[in-house]
Amino acid sequence: MSRNFGLERTLFFGLTVVALGTVLRAQGSAGGLLAGMFLVGSGVAIGNVLLPSLIKRDFPSQIGLMTGMYVTVMNVFAGLGSGISVPLAQSAKLGWRGSLAIWVFLALLGMVSWLPHLSRRNNSGSIGGRAFWGSSVAWQITLFMGLQSLLFYANIAWLPTLLNERGLSLSHAGWVVSLVQIISLPGTFIMPILAQRQRTQHSLTAATALLFLIGYVGLLMTASPTWSILWVIFIGFGNGVSISLALAFFSLRTRNHQNAGQISGMAQSVGYLLAATGPITIGYLHAATHAWTWPLIILMGVVGLVALTGFGASRDIFIDADEEVEIPEASL
Repeated sequence: MSRNFGLERTLFFGLTVVALGTVLRAQGSAGGLLAGMFLVGSGVAIGNVLLPSLIKRDFPSQIGLMTGMYVTVMNVFAGLGSGISVPLAQSAKLGWRGSLAIWVFLALLGMVSWLPHLSRRNNSGSIGGRAFWGSSVAWQITLFMGLQSLLFYANIAWLPTLLNERGLSLSHAGWVVSLVQIISLPGTFIMPILAQRQRTQHSLTAATALLFLIGYVGLLMTASPTWSILWVIFIGFGNGVSISLALAFFSLRTRNHQNAGQISGMAQSVGYLLAATGPITIGYLHAATHAWTWPLIILMGVVGLVALTGFGASRDIFIDADEEVEIPEASL
């Protein structure tokens, strides 16, 4: 869609879909809620796929900085929405419909701010989407994206339960997991900047995997609630740096913004389908074994796959047409 409709217009369309979905889900009916959630999710997906392409086009020399800012701001507002929606409904007397509907103003603000850009056109070339599906690097980026997202969704879904079973109240455990996401924001911001400054990102991939591994091994070795919180902090930092590194790969491994958009679409569509299996699998293992040993062992296995695919995605090459081409020294 974006190739024929234009990047700017497609992003504006995505914001429009978010706005419509936000209004629809606040209407009160179950059907409206579900349909609105579908529209909001669809609009957000459009933005998620195309924003790395926009960064590649408009900030080619500042990919790391802009990616770090984008992911950090995204995480801050996601946490803000989760944190104040209930107070808006209860303390501000808006009710749940008003609490849902009020967020339409952010979508409208984004639409208004984007209006001056709608007339811009960019006709630089891109490769066919099919070429990416035959590239080993594209698949390594896709799997890295999906596997680190799997860890994130599994952590958000089950770490509060684990902490609760180790002595924390469920509300306290939930706040710990939320606080860890906030603490990890500096790492989320810095990771893409470091990634752009290096010819390969092997050391960054290793550091990311190590953060996860320390956390999961720690949780496996001790059941102390105090120590468990420390291990969750390591895992939270792993989550923060891994998503920003994954998004940075879209731009670092492609030559132009259209190609960045292509790999972004491939990695996020396939990657999030893979990620959706994480909470279900971990929940099933915990229910079947009534313990956290096998879930944590499986998560450590996923960390190994994150490292393996991340090392492949970190190679000093561009994805170009039907082949992977070494990056010339002079181009850096």
